[in-house]
Amino acid sequence: MASVTFENVVKRYGNVTAVSNLNLEIPDKEFLVFVGPSGCGKSTSLRMLAGLEDITEGTIYIGDRPVNDVPPKDRDIAMVFQSYALYPHMSVYDNMAFALKLRAKTGRLRKMITAVVARGKYKQIKAEEKDIDDRVQKAASILGIQQLLPRKPRQLSGGQRQRVAVGRAIVREPKVFLFDEPLSNLDAKLRVQTRAEITKLHQQLATTFIYVTHDQTEAMTMGTRIAVMKDGILQQVDSPQQLYDHPDNMFVAGFIGSPSMNFFDVTIKGTGDNVEVEGEGFTLPIPADRAKGLVPFVGKQVFMGIRPEDIYDAEYVAPNIHPGNIDAKVEVTELMGNEVFLYLLTGGHSYIARVDPRTKAKVGNDVRMVANLDNVHFFEKDTSENRALR
Repeated sequence: MASVTFENVVKRYGNVTAVSNLNLEIPDKEFLVFVGPSGCGKSTSLRMLAGLEDITEGTIYIGDRPVNDVPPKDRDIAMVFQSYALYPHMSVYDNMAFALKLRAKTGRLRKMITAVVARGKYKQIKAEEKDIDDRVQKAASILGIQQLLPRKPRQLSGGQRQRVAVGRAIVREPKVFLFDEPLSNLDAKLRVQTRAEITKLHQQLATTFIYVTHDQTEAMTMGTRIAVMKDGILQQVDSPQQLYDHPDNMFVAGFIGSPSMNFFDVTIKGTGDNVEVEGEGFTLPIPADRAKGLVPFVGKQVFMGIRPEDIYDAEYVAPNIHPGNIDAKVEVTELMGNEVFLYLLTGGHSYIARVDPRTKAKVGNDVRMVANLDNVHFFEKDTSENRALR
């Protein structure tokens, strides 16, 4: 088991900076998820840790050991790729055992030679083979693929192949597991099932897991902490709930949550505790505890964020909230069974509400929506960081 540390790590490809000054500590046994849009540097960070990419600047530590110049095979890590990368001519058993056999050098020719030349060595090899078999059988049992061990990869479904790829990593008993978007090739139902299996696997193995995905739902449901990246820059690292409740900037707020947060251009008005925001087609009074950070911005424009789940049908408002009314026109409805997504228009601005399935709202209706003003977020407008106002 080991911790992982990125210390001022930079990766450049010519004039393009893929990862910029990454500083991140990942404690032993943590499940950390890198998340962000395509091209943000998350996979590059993982590949530098694995030794598949050279580091331009900075240092990566596994435990207390700098690994910049350590070959991948000597870093004691195991990596599961987006493509399963299984040997098609080998059985599942041999795919899982291959790395261990290679490490132990237990090829058939060597066994024959050793058997003839040195009987004592042959017994040692047999002991090594027993250990390999025990590891493969144990990993297969954990993943529920014992019955698949004799099969070839072509005889497996996508989910089964992914389990084999994970099993191949488990048998090595590494200090750190790395996962590079391992569920991308699976269908939606199988993704849900497999991500639960990976989470249970982390609990069973009690090893450091570092996982890369562009799917924020995977990140929220799997990670003990999430590292959000954009354009090679680490934006925020925190627990899933903290990222959801207290995003540091507008990018994190919009990336975490599904459907994503709605944003409105608003002007701050009022004084002291009597602060309100005025947008196109609505005016909302802001509760005193939320207004404190807005007083310095009175008279200025900012971005206001409201999550779809904090906008209610007026007939089904949650209790004990500070309500704010917004009149809207319904453009599209999406029935999800246990909820309805309403695509709304207010003053020329489109946004989404996630409402009770009993709603009577229909396409073309004029409706009154109620926003939970306890959960609104505000962000700077005239800066590139769009930092949160608190």
